[in-house]
This record gives sequence, structure tokens and C-alpha cells, in this order.
Amino acid sequence: MSGFKVLLQKEYREGWRSWKFLWIPLVFALLGMSDPLTNYYMMDILNAVGNVPEGFEMLMPELVPVDLLQASIGQFQTIGLLVMMASFVGAISKERASGMATLLYARPISYGAYFMSKFIVIGTVCFVSILAGFAASVYYTSILYGTLDIGALLISFCTYYIWLLFVIAVSLLMSASFKTVIATTCAFTVIFVGQIVDMIVGIFWTISPWKLASYGILLVRGAMDMSDYWWSLIMTVALTIICISIGIAMMKRNASMAKI
Repeated sequence: MSGFKVLLQKEYREGWRSWKFLWIPLVFALLGMSDPLTNYYMMDILNAVGNVPEGFEMLMPELVPVDLLQASIGQFQTIGLLVMMASFVGAISKERASGMATLLYARPISYGAYFMSKFIVIGTVCFVSILAGFAASVYYTSILYGTLDIGALLISFCTYYIWLLFVIAVSLLMSASFKTVIATTCAFTVIFVGQIVDMIVGIFWTISPWKLASYGILLVRGAMDMSDYWWSLIMTVALTIICISIGIAMMKRNASMAKI
């Protein structure tokens, strides 16, 4: 337990020194506020830019608060995930390549403690980041468009956070299994290609981790089939635990690959 506490402190210290606890939440906050502000001030932006024909009018769709939240989550699902995964997908493989892992393996610590210390700290960064993103989106949406139901909003937030924990588990699994370049390719393929496949042919199934982000929005809209939601949530949690277990095993298996 003392070894795990030391590793946890090391990871938190590294996260603060690299400013990840600051700049990643800032990115999510900017993504969260961009859609409410852009949609509300679109005509003012076009007029300020110029080159708009005289008498030109753009019919903007009537948006409700949940539409803006959905747009913000769409930003998190693209730019936000890219930033998050690019920042952490090499968390294990880079230490193995640099020789840092060798210094850790030489001490009386378990592979599980090593893996989970990274998972917990990255999970904390993700929590702070989506909290900043949701807060920025909801704040400007409430001011410009109207309020959202707080209960449904909290459930949507927790649902999206569970999805991000799955993304973290996949990223760390790939990092424990492969070198950084291959790990990045595999992690991005699993997450983003999985999203594309789910968007194209996802109508043929209703239970999938890749549906959690959209299910969180449907919860806010009050249009969610709770059976599909709970089964998707259970599947996501189960796959997250499986990824963690395999990641720890792969870390142990590839310990000999650490640079000396």
C-alpha cells in the first residue's frame, strides 16, 4: 500500500509539473463555451467579418438548451478526445522506452499499483476537464438560451465520465502492450473507428460503450430507453475492468522490454 501511495504522489506531481491539470481542463472549457457563444452571436460575427451582401439574412434554427449541450459533447468527442488520448496514450510505453520504468520495476512495487496509479491520476484529470467543459457549456447556455434540469444533467455528466474511463483504460492497455507509435495507432483506431462504425451501422444494435455519450444526451431530453442505457453502462464498466486487467498483465509481460 505504501508503494502505491508513493506512485500516486509521483503521478500527481508529474501531472502538475507538466501543467496537465491546467491546460487540458482549459481546452475542455473553451470547447464547452464555443457552441453556445458561436450560435448565439453568429449574425454579429458575420457582420463583423464583412463581405455579407446587403439585405442578407440567415435563418438560424430554433435551438433549445439541450441542443447546445449536445453540440458541446460533440466537441468533447472529437477535439477533446484527441487532446486527452494524445496526452496520455504513451504514459507507460514512454517510461519503458526512456528507462524510467526500470527504476520503478527495481523497487518492491506491484504492476497493478503502477498501472492503477496512472489510471487514477489520468481519471482525475479527465474528471476536472469534463467538469470544466460541462460547467462552461451549461453556464453560457443558461445565460443565452435557458436552464437545464440539474438532475438529468448530473446523470449525463456521470455517464460521459464513465465513457472517458473506458477510453483511458483502452489507452493505457495499448500503452502497456506496445511501443508508443503502435499504441497510439491502436488506441485511436479502437476509439475513433469504433465511433464511426457505431454512427454508420449502430442502428442495428442498441447496447455499446460508444453509445454512452449520446445516451447521456437522451437522458437530458427524457427520451431514453433505460434498459438499453443500463446494459450499455454495465458493458462499459465490464470492458473497462477487463482492459485494466489485461493492461496489468501486459505490463508484467513487457517489463523485460524496458530500457536499462
